Amino acid sequence: MPIESGSCASARQAKQKRKSHSLSIRRTNSSEQERAGLQRDMLEGQDSKLPSSVRNTLLELFGQIEREFENLYIENLELRREIDTLNERLAGEGQTVDGAELSKGQLKAKASHSTSQLSQKLKTTYKASTSKIVSSFKTTTSRAICQLVKEYVGHRDGIWDVSVAKTQPVVLGTASADHTALLWSIETGKCLVKYVGHVGSVNSIKFHPTEQVALTASGDQTAHIWRYIVQLPTPQPTADCNQVSGEDEVEFSDKDEPDGDGDGSSDCPTVRAPLTSLKSHQGVVIAADWLVGGKQAVTASWDRTANLYDVETSELVHSLTGHDQELTHCCTHPTQRLVVTSSRDTTFRLWDFRDPSIHSVNVFQGHTDTVTSAVFTVGDNVVSGSDDRTVKVWDLKNMRSPIATIRTDSAVNRINVCVGQKIIALPHDNRQVRLFDMSGVRLARLPRSNRQGHRRMVCCCAWCEDHPICNLFTCGFDRQAIGWNINIPALLQEK
Repeated sequence: MPIESGSCASARQAKQKRKSHSLSIRRTNSSEQERAGLQRDMLEGQDSKLPSSVRNTLLELFGQIEREFENLYIENLELRREIDTLNERLAGEGQTVDGAELSKGQLKAKASHSTSQLSQKLKTTYKASTSKIVSSFKTTTSRAICQLVKEYVGHRDGIWDVSVAKTQPVVLGTASADHTALLWSIETGKCLVKYVGHVGSVNSIKFHPTEQVALTASGDQTAHIWRYIVQLPTPQPTADCNQVSGEDEVEFSDKDEPDGDGDGSSDCPTVRAPLTSLKSHQGVVIAADWLVGGKQAVTASWDRTANLYDVETSELVHSLTGHDQELTHCCTHPTQRLVVTSSRDTTFRLWDFRDPSIHSVNVFQGHTDTVTSAVFTVGDNVVSGSDDRTVKVWDLKNMRSPIATIRTDSAVNRINVCVGQKIIALPHDNRQVRLFDMSGVRLARLPRSNRQGHRRMVCCCAWCEDHPICNLFTCGFDRQAIGWNINIPALLQEK
């Protein structure tokens, strides 16, 4: 009788193991419908205030969770059998290798090393398989840390950008597709000033570092510099916005809008003309920002260029060319004469104006889709977000590869970094807002339900670290801006 070789025997064992695994999964799947039917029968006999559709959805979701853990349990058993087989084989080898018996200490060390490798594999498999389930539960623990404080409703179209004044009094600014920019009282949510000087969508708003002056960029191919004077109203007691009923994942249709007629800005003072109009672009001006000191401003346009202007004379100082497609954003360094521009060509560029005689440029490549924004952090780091669903942290001294990469499930819009605490706020196309640290660790997700949160795409975030009430602001295409209170010490402690 022929003797079966070792390789054939091991192949046959592996085949039997796969067959056993397949049969166990079949048995699991065949009983799913019976279990679901029994669960529905049991619930029908119980009193419940939940609608039948909601109850059925819950049953289906818990059924999916149960199936997921059943599959993990089966994989657990198989891995444990592999560990036992490996230990038996190592024990046999310990008695026959080189005709001499290994010491018990050597055998134990060898088996322990191999077992630890398989244990690590088991942990990795379990973590990857349950990541979606765990992440869905994590948001409930952070709801007390991330609380909605105030909603700012008054625009008649989507809000593209949000910014916070750097001088007293501290006000909130929003730029909207309704051709206006509005300034708000952060505490009361009351509109303080309306700017109506543009004849196109207002795509960006930034405040002067030392004066009550704002810089707005528009689809009318211009950027405007205009002065405002505000007097903050007395804060009034507001209802608690944090008591939310229902599940955290209630979805909205695109037709849902904030309550009211969206005309909260009709009775506020209006600014109709700019101090200065910057006119050199041949396309939509999508963003603008002040250079350190506020004597120069930079604009980014769909004409594939960025322009540097002298604010006092409105003259064009430099035209920054090199991007192959439309620009999407521009940002300036808070303490140095550095500018970063992002583009649809999947790159962002760093422009250095620190030496008046040399204007160098560095190109950062690493994204596979439109780079929607790139912003400076404290020190020598830049954070970039993209439609490729990633956010990357870069060291300005090393352009070849990012030092951290955050992968998400939705396109990322205009990001913002809390400089003091190094927390990145990510607004998404799918209406979520997530918080990460600079190493790529997820900290929290802002709560979103049927009573709070954005109902459409979230376009931009802005931190205001020193404000006692709201330290994060978001805006979206649902025509509203939202002020959040993020308990940063608790957030970092939870991490």
